[in-house]
Amino acid sequence: MPASRRHHRTLAAIVHCVGLLTALPILPAATTPAAERPRASTVAAAGRPGAAATPDPSMPAAPPAVPTPTRVASPVAKPEISVAVTPDNTAEPGYRIKVHNRGDAPVDTTVRQELPQGLHASTISDGGRETRPGASATTEVTWRLKLPPRSTTTLGTTLTTTATRQPVTAPACAFSSDGRRPYDCSTATWTAPGAVADEAQEPAGWRRQLPALLAGVVAVLVLGIAGLLTWRRRRPVAAALATDGPGTIYPRPATPRPPARRRKPPVWVVVPIAAAVLAGTVGAATWSATQRVTAIDTDSRPTSGAWKGTGASGELGMPLREDAFEFTVYRMTCEPGRTARQCHTTLGVRNLTRENQVWHGKLQRAYLANGNWVTTDEQATRRANQGRDVFAQPMAAGSRMVLPLVFTINGRETPQRLELRSGVFSAGVRVAVP
Repeated sequence: MPASRRHHRTLAAIVHCVGLLTALPILPAATTPAAERPRASTVAAAGRPGAAATPDPSMPAAPPAVPTPTRVASPVAKPEISVAVTPDNTAEPGYRIKVHNRGDAPVDTTVRQELPQGLHASTISDGGRETRPGASATTEVTWRLKLPPRSTTTLGTTLTTTATRQPVTAPACAFSSDGRRPYDCSTATWTAPGAVADEAQEPAGWRRQLPALLAGVVAVLVLGIAGLLTWRRRRPVAAALATDGPGTIYPRPATPRPPARRRKPPVWVVVPIAAAVLAGTVGAATWSATQRVTAIDTDSRPTSGAWKGTGASGELGMPLREDAFEFTVYRMTCEPGRTARQCHTTLGVRNLTRENQVWHGKLQRAYLANGNWVTTDEQATRRANQGRDVFAQPMAAGSRMVLPLVFTINGRETPQRLELRSGVFSAGVRVAVP
């Protein structure tokens, strides 16, 4: 056998023996039952001369042969709290807020109702008070409640407003005892008795005059066509009178006739027809472009990209639908400060499609007064949601969730509106925030 192969086999045997010798001290600990290990160690220690019966505390404990699996802490169960808001059929804006605890344990909660800018509460049910959160320009009505198990608590407010014919929207939410984590939210729009909830907006001036403009264009076009037909009828008669026909008394000498020129229609016929066609083309193109822009959003700034779905604009508490989601902004407050501060938004999201939808925090924006915008602070949003990443998993088809979003803003500027989207090419919604 070559020397190199003998050396390899000898080295392999030595390594194998060293491995067996290393594993031998562990085998008794792994095979000996747990109840007999103290007795065996005590007997072994007692059998040695001068050995103590108790283990030396200065020596580290031997690691177990099999690692003990760690338990995953189960998440805290969310209380089954639901909120329903209904408007009252009264002369002034009034609301009934029903907070229902479906659980078997009492729950401490804070209920907040957002009031539109410029409105105040004239009547508040027992236990509520009107406050102004942070640096916000709006006020809210707050109740601190302890909901018994399997119970329903009804709250009520009445608002004062000068424009009694205008609809008033006031959302309400139930939060945890610290007032940060939302349980559920609801919204309602009060309408004056006998008034229409959604009044049609008055069309612009050129839209009101559009029928008259179209009628004028049609009239000019009809007159032009009539003039053209009259001219064509008169042309054969004039041509017949200008030629030599039979029955002439004195023959005329054969003289070369100049070539006949093709007669053109007069200017007074061509100009009205061309003007009518041009006006009709321009009007149709303007109307089509205006309809497309209005279908996206009449108040939004021009952006690039081909949007999917129809965009919408609204205010706090108004459900707004875009391509896949229905967004409802219930509340927004900003921390006071001059440097970096956080603005918390209580948002309701509903998946209206039949498929799971993925959405991203970078697509949710808060626009400032100076035109700049910031996206969602995903780390702060995760902390506000008890460590849960709300953008990590897609939303199930037909599901709804109420969650806080956090925007971090540098400086003293406050957001003027929110832009929320379900996808990159979604038309999105825009919500004006006071």
